[in-house]
Amino acid sequence: MTRFAACFILVFGELAWGGLFALSIPPFFNVERGFYKSSASVYLAASLTTAVGLGLLASRGGSATGPGAASLWTASAMWTLSSAAVAVYLYTLWTENGLLRSRAYLLGLGLGLVALIANVTLLMPAGFGAVAAVAYALTAITSALVLGLVSGAMLFGHWYLIDLDMPVDYLRTFVRLLGIVLVADLIALGLAIGLPAIVGNASAAAAVHDLFASHAGLLAVRLILGPIATIILVWMCWQTLKIPQTMAATGLLYIAVMSVLVGEMLGRFILFRTAIPL
Repeated sequence: MTRFAACFILVFGELAWGGLFALSIPPFFNVERGFYKSSASVYLAASLTTAVGLGLLASRGGSATGPGAASLWTASAMWTLSSAAVAVYLYTLWTENGLLRSRAYLLGLGLGLVALIANVTLLMPAGFGAVAAVAYALTAITSALVLGLVSGAMLFGHWYLIDLDMPVDYLRTFVRLLGIVLVADLIALGLAIGLPAIVGNASAAAAVHDLFASHAGLLAVRLILGPIATIILVWMCWQTLKIPQTMAATGLLYIAVMSVLVGEMLGRFILFRTAIPL
C-alpha cells in the first residue's frame, strides 16, 4: 500500500511546484498582491501535504515492493526545505523586502524541482535504467506545469472581479502558456511510452507491453479525459477571451482544473499498476 499512496501523494507535489512556477507569470507590481498571498498559501499547503504524507509513509518503514523508508525520508526532507523557502516568500508578501522575496522564491522553486524529481524517481522500480529515469522526470515536470498553470489561471481569473481595470492580456498569457504546456505534456507522455519500449531495458519494455496488453482502455481514458479534453477547454477559453469575457473564461478554467485532475489521478493509477509514468 505504500507505493499506492506515494503515487497519489505525487499529485500534491506536482501542484505545489507547478503552482509556484505559475506565480511568476503575471507582472508582480501591476497585480493586486492579494492574488500572490492567497495563491502562494494554496501551493504551500500542497507542498506541506506532500512532505507530511511522505514522512508518514516513511515512519511506517516503507515496503519491500515499493519505496523504501530512506528514499521516502529523503523526499520528505526535500519537500520540507522547499516548503520553508515558500513560507519565507509568503511572509515577504506582507513586507517591502524585495530582495529576500526574490531569493526565497527562487530557492523555493529550485528546491521544489529537486524534491519533485526525487519524489517521482523513488517510484521507479529498480532496474528500469537511465532512460526510464529521464521519462519519469520529464512527465513529472510537464504534469506539474499543467497543474500549476491551470490552477493559477483559474485563481487569477477571479481577480478581475476585484480589479476591473486589469488588462485581459494577463489572463491570455496564462491560457496561451497552458496550451503550449498541454501539447508538451502529450509529447512527454508519448516519450514515456516510446523511450522505454524502444531503447529501454527488458524490464521497462515489459512494463510498456503490460500497459497495452492489460490497460489500453485506461490509457485511452487518461488521454481523452486529461490533456485532450483540457486542450479543447483551453481553446474555448481563448476564444472567450477574444470577446473579452473574463468570468466566462474563468468558468471554463474551473472545468479545465477538473479535467486535469481526473487525467492526473488516472495517470497515477497507471503508474501504480504498470510503473509507466503517465
